Amino acid sequence: MEAESPVSHGVTGKVIHTTFLSALKMLDVGKWPIFALCSQEELKLIRQACVFGSAGNEVLYATENDEVFVLGTNCSGCLGTGDIQSTIEPQKLDTLCGKKIACLSYGSGPHVVITTAEGEVYTWGHNAYSQLGNGTTNHGLVPCQVSTNLINKKVIEVACGSHHSMVLTSDGEVYAWGYNNSGQVGSGSTANQPIPRRVTSCLQNKIAVNIACGQMCSMAVVENGEVYVWGYNGNGQLGLGSSGNQPTPCRIAALQGIRVQRVACGYAHTLVLTDEGQLYAWGANSYGQLGTGNKSNQSYPAPVTVDKDRVIEIAACHSVHTSAAKTQGGHVYMWGQCRGQSVILPHLTHFACTDDVFACFATPAVTWRLLSVEPDDHLTVAQSLKKEFDNPDTADLKFLVDGKYIHVHKVLLKIRCEHFRSVLNNNDDDVIEMSEFSYQVYRAFLEYLYTDNISLPPEDAIGLLDLATFYRENRLKKLCQQTIKQSICEENAIALLSAAVKYEAEDLEEFCFRFCINHLTVVTQTTGFAEMDHDLLKNFISKASRVGAFKN
Repeated sequence: MEAESPVSHGVTGKVIHTTFLSALKMLDVGKWPIFALCSQEELKLIRQACVFGSAGNEVLYATENDEVFVLGTNCSGCLGTGDIQSTIEPQKLDTLCGKKIACLSYGSGPHVVITTAEGEVYTWGHNAYSQLGNGTTNHGLVPCQVSTNLINKKVIEVACGSHHSMVLTSDGEVYAWGYNNSGQVGSGSTANQPIPRRVTSCLQNKIAVNIACGQMCSMAVVENGEVYVWGYNGNGQLGLGSSGNQPTPCRIAALQGIRVQRVACGYAHTLVLTDEGQLYAWGANSYGQLGTGNKSNQSYPAPVTVDKDRVIEIAACHSVHTSAAKTQGGHVYMWGQCRGQSVILPHLTHFACTDDVFACFATPAVTWRLLSVEPDDHLTVAQSLKKEFDNPDTADLKFLVDGKYIHVHKVLLKIRCEHFRSVLNNNDDDVIEMSEFSYQVYRAFLEYLYTDNISLPPEDAIGLLDLATFYRENRLKKLCQQTIKQSICEENAIALLSAAVKYEAEDLEEFCFRFCINHLTVVTQTTGFAEMDHDLLKNFISKASRVGAFKN
């Protein structure tokens, strides 16, 4: 299932009917091994998920009811359960339940940073470098809100490096804190930053629209498409044409005239996507993660040819050396580290989303963003037809049955039913009166033509069986027989047997007969048996005798 962007900018009396997928899909998390610990019932409820940790052995997920659960090895208390005990059973995080997680990122410790739909920031986990932003270096065993300097700010995006954290506010400000040995918090020094501090310098009067972190570097895209970078640069991951660290934000001059929309950081390499769907990469390249066809590091932005089609999404994660991209045509490519191998040029995968690249090819198998289900308003052909049944706004024909109208479409009836093909061919009437069958039965028949399914209680399906026989609808006849079988009991067995004989439904007749023989004592004491047609009774007794029903 494709995830959405983490930025804020699922017997008798029973009616048998078509069941379509709801607008909210189930999240497909089966490609990440950690989810094998969850039951199928739990997996069906997941609407958001993030797999993280040094081995992909920690997971946080939210359900359709906005309840938040975690499980895994719990390194440095990164599960937020209040202790450092591992768990193979999902544990609920009461602090976050009902909060609606909008964006999530994680560090190498690991530590976790989230923002809620309300713009609040919560952190927990490893904190030796103050990456939780609470002013201490004590590990955070439970999620705690980060309020210093953010109390009146609405945070819309979060990003983590190995041991530093960064957030983007709704008014385009960037705040950073944590480990700063290479200038990755952008303060102009290399002293660790214990609480959130606004990143200024060249960003002072700029409105940022996107942020990302490599292991020890930071990036921001501003609204005019410029990219600003700071932090560690030993592999050229800042794209400045040098390998010197940068303690404050610096614009990438080589991208002059190019309008960047998004930036993504790997362990020590960087990808950007332009407004024209072009992709550029730079930085470390020992696994081919730049996609340039070699393994040489690159300190300037280099164009990457993915496809003739426009690129609409780029993906990288600071904990791996893998890159991915998706084109407008829906093709997903990957390059870089692939299960121990090096892929030096974009390679077309069989996946439908970039998230699956990291589940199946990256080491460790993590998620590069918060996986999230998005509403799917697209209707299949079958769903569209079902939706139009009995719709007076689009119908061009009405059946009048028992004083009630059923709205249908002539062309569909002619396509789906031989009877209507001949009846409606030279018929210009807008209303056709029907008296041979009841409203309930005829409506079920017409709905079947739109859905391929019966929407009728099993005990009322005998009338539909009569109609199916009359119209020579053999598939409908079989469906009716299956439905009637579901409703059989001692009281109605003879009535159903009589109907099966009347409508020449041989399979149903044999089924009902076997049921009567297996429950002979009770069936012969019912009203239906007492009122049984004489010829049918004679045939029943004769056949029952032949199968040994009356042996002592």
